[in-house]
Formats: sequence, structure tokens, C-alpha cells
Amino acid sequence: MISGDITVTAGEVMLTGRDADVPSLGSLGCCPQRDPLWPDLTVQQHLETYAAVRGMRREDRALITSRLAKALDLQKHLETPARRLSAGEARKLSFALSVLGDPTVMVWDEPSVGMDPKGQRQMWRVIQTAVQGKERAAVLCTQYLEEAAAICDRVAILVAGQLRYIGSLEDLKSKFGTSYRLEVKMTAAEQSDALHAEILRLFPRAARQERTTYLLIYKIPIEDVLPLSQSFSKLEAAKQNFRLEEYSLSLHTLQQMFVDLTRDLEEQDLDAAPDGAVEQ
Repeated sequence: MISGDITVTAGEVMLTGRDADVPSLGSLGCCPQRDPLWPDLTVQQHLETYAAVRGMRREDRALITSRLAKALDLQKHLETPARRLSAGEARKLSFALSVLGDPTVMVWDEPSVGMDPKGQRQMWRVIQTAVQGKERAAVLCTQYLEEAAAICDRVAILVAGQLRYIGSLEDLKSKFGTSYRLEVKMTAAEQSDALHAEILRLFPRAARQERTTYLLIYKIPIEDVLPLSQSFSKLEAAKQNFRLEEYSLSLHTLQQMFVDLTRDLEEQDLDAAPDGAVEQ
């Protein structure tokens, strides 16, 4: 609705003090989930066309588009038609078009999908340059909290249309990051119940989050794990007694926090699942 792709059904959207239905020229940059590219136009032609539509002066276009292509490593593809670009290169071009002309508001829907890690970092640097120290705003939709951590000031997490969290990443970590993740891989499926009882004896407040035929995953409060030396001694003993294939104990990552927040409450009651079922 902000981008004008869908008609506003209720309320109103304001962009820079104006109704979003009639945005001022160059005020909005948008990178939708589907690449809005003309298949037969080259990368250079896309950049020149969008620069003209955004009202950029002719004498400025060549320099600005060249700098943007270099920042996103698109220089070697300038004469390539859009239909011959890889998925990652097409996303780079779609993103580049959204920041051309220094729009006041930018909206990006999973812009890094299909990019390799190098391409993602290049895009993050362009985003940081585009908004740093300027009166601009950007909304980024992503499934990866690591990406949000790299470039966002605030994070909002939506689950089934409901806002589950909004605030800084530091606050998110302090509220939901105070736990460890234990993964235990068994050699025999019949060990599951006995091993589960042993885990609860070692870590009384452990909560089983997933169970497959040979894998158990737990969330353990940080207080139950410290000191780490004792926890690893206990796990080593359990590994020998139950002939475990392997185990890992680590702090919850941002991505795991996101998964925890998006998991339905019904899915957290894993012990009610029938034997042999995959629990999640």
C-alpha cells in the first residue's frame, strides 16, 4: 500500500507530509519481492531510465549510475539484458533502482534474496551510506535477523499479522537471548526417553523444542548452564553412557530467537506429540 501497488483499504498513508496516493517526484524508492525489470533492457538502460524518471540532471546521471554499479559490483553486467542476469544480479539491479535519485523514503522487500554473502555485504554498505546522517527513512522486510542486525536501528517481528516485538536489537537480546541451545544426536532412536530424562536431571529447567528420530534440541536457561566447565563435564559423561554420536551447546543466535518468537504456543507443548513424530 505504501508503494501504491495495492489500493489502501482503510486509513491513510502519509509520505513526507503528503498522501501516498500522490507522492512527490523521487520521494519513494521501492524494491518489491518480484524484480520489476524489463527483460530486453540492459542494466545500463535500466539505470539511465530510472535516473531520468527520478528527475536527475543529465550531467549527473552517468557519474551517479557508474558509482552505484561499482558499489554493487554490476559493472561487468552493464551491457547484459535483464533476462540473462542471475537471480542475485537481478536483485542487485532492483535494489539499485530503488536508491537512485536519493529518495526520502525507501521500502525493500527481502532485497538480498538470491545474493551471495559478498553481494549482501555490498548491499548493506550502500544502505548504510544512503541513510547515514540524512533525513531519510527505510523499511526493510527480511527473514534474517543477522541482516537486520547489520543495518537496522529498530526491529519489528510480525507473527500471523500480530506484532510480537518492536524495539532495539539490544533490548531483543536482553529479553529473549538469555538461554543456551543444546543439540544431542543419538545413535539409537530407542534412547530418546531415557536420554530426555537424563537431560532434565542435568538441567532441570531445560525445555525440549524439537525431536526427530535421532535428534533432540533443548532450550536451557543460562543460569542452569553456568559454570560451563561443569556443564561440558556432565555432557561428556552422558555422551559416554548413552553412546551419543555428538552434541553441541551454544548461545541462542538471533535467528533462533526469531524462530522462538514465531513458534505457535501449541507447538511448544512437544511432549504431547505421539512417539516417532517429528516435533517442532
